[in-house]
Amino acid sequence: MNVGRGALSMIAGALMVVLAVLGHLLSPPAFDPAPLSSAQEFRSLPPQPAGEVRPVATTARFRTETVNVPARNETLRATIRSPLTPGRHPAMVFVQGSGSGDGGEFTQQAEWLARAGIVTVAYDKRTVGYSFRNRDFSLLADDATRMLDVLRRRPDVDPAKTGMWGVSEGGWVVPIAAARHPEVAFVVLVSSPNVSPMRQVAWALNEQLVRLHAPTGVRDLLTRVMGGVGFDFLRYDGVPALRGITQPVLALYGTDDPSIPFVESTETLTRALEDGGNGDYTIRFLAQANHAMRTGGGSFAHDYLPTLANWIDGLPGDATAAPRIAGATPVQRFQASDVPDAPWWGDSTFLWLTLCLAAVGYVAAPVTEMVVRLRGRDPRLQANVQLWPSIRRRLRRMAWTGLGELAAVMAFVTLIVLFSVNQAGAWPAVQAGWLVVRLLVVVMLVQEVTTVIAVAAGLRDGWEPTLWQRCVLAGVLGGTALLLLTAAYYGLFAFPW
Repeated sequence: MNVGRGALSMIAGALMVVLAVLGHLLSPPAFDPAPLSSAQEFRSLPPQPAGEVRPVATTARFRTETVNVPARNETLRATIRSPLTPGRHPAMVFVQGSGSGDGGEFTQQAEWLARAGIVTVAYDKRTVGYSFRNRDFSLLADDATRMLDVLRRRPDVDPAKTGMWGVSEGGWVVPIAAARHPEVAFVVLVSSPNVSPMRQVAWALNEQLVRLHAPTGVRDLLTRVMGGVGFDFLRYDGVPALRGITQPVLALYGTDDPSIPFVESTETLTRALEDGGNGDYTIRFLAQANHAMRTGGGSFAHDYLPTLANWIDGLPGDATAAPRIAGATPVQRFQASDVPDAPWWGDSTFLWLTLCLAAVGYVAAPVTEMVVRLRGRDPRLQANVQLWPSIRRRLRRMAWTGLGELAAVMAFVTLIVLFSVNQAGAWPAVQAGWLVVRLLVVVMLVQEVTTVIAVAAGLRDGWEPTLWQRCVLAGVLGGTALLLLTAAYYGLFAFPW
């Protein structure tokens, strides 16, 4: 069976169309967030009052203490920084964002606040009961409350002015603690999403890919992966906890934050607080500040720390100060939308099962051949000594291409994450990475077609493959077919190419 290049191209092209249609039919609805039309109040915000950004004296000497705080199933190390000036001082608990880490990330802020006369505690995040897959915000809130109790018992702390500060994921944790414990005197939310984790992550992904000028297919690939992730915490609704906050709230957002939908986060926060009868909130947008309240990844935004210190020092009067929302004008381009749930065949468990089956098929081929060689040559090999080496080479190339495709996808996702942090010069790399991922999957398809044609030609000419040869063929051809179907589901054959 001799198939020319023209016929081979037509067969491969037809299969690409079939896989593209199949991927379209099997995939969940497209994730395509609509543009956001901001409310009138966000289109022209008043500037921050001069008293909020006035210079703060940071001349006090301070001491640093390390303590161990018992928590549920774990003991957490905490660092307290307190000014040496006499009397009782305002105090604050730092609550971390997502990921593991230690309290050392707050050193610069904590030392600045200590010199300004504010006691702080920063603690290492728990490792028991918190992981990439499983996150219990209620448990994290319990940790924060224990730290608050440590501060409130100190003789140099004013319990009536001791509150909590939470950044990013901490914006889901601190409201739980504040709603449960009225002894929390105030709440500071920095870059707090307020929408569900799924909507926040999906918005951040879309925003960062737009900034990277990534092809639409990249977003489809990543959001289909997200839709199949079975992490319960991604659907967490933080609004009930926000409604339960009765304390004064300061919320700070950066206008250059690519990680949270800051306009919708603000709308969710104000609506929830007012529904709960709490009108004591202050919301400030800081120009050019990013998710960590820094500008350009360097120093803190100019007005961030003075705003924080002046607001805490001015309590309780600051809780009702006007205007409630002020600062730089925020521009959020797209709405925060949920990623459609994946069908059962797009679930992460099914994906891993598919990849494992493909891997088993690839591994079975060399293992089977090795066993046969150890047992001695099969007499029937003499009948196809010319055919089998050629097919075996094709199978090996297919296996390496399949493994290369998996490695390319993982490297490409890593590339996207890295460039989401530092986007300088990212566009050519993203385009090139996407091209490599899609070219490799086309090469896999062509290899599958040519190998099947070669096997069919051999069978027509009287080839009788041995049992172990049939195992090798089934493993590699079947494994590659599974990878091609998986690629179709994730849109790697979609048009436009």
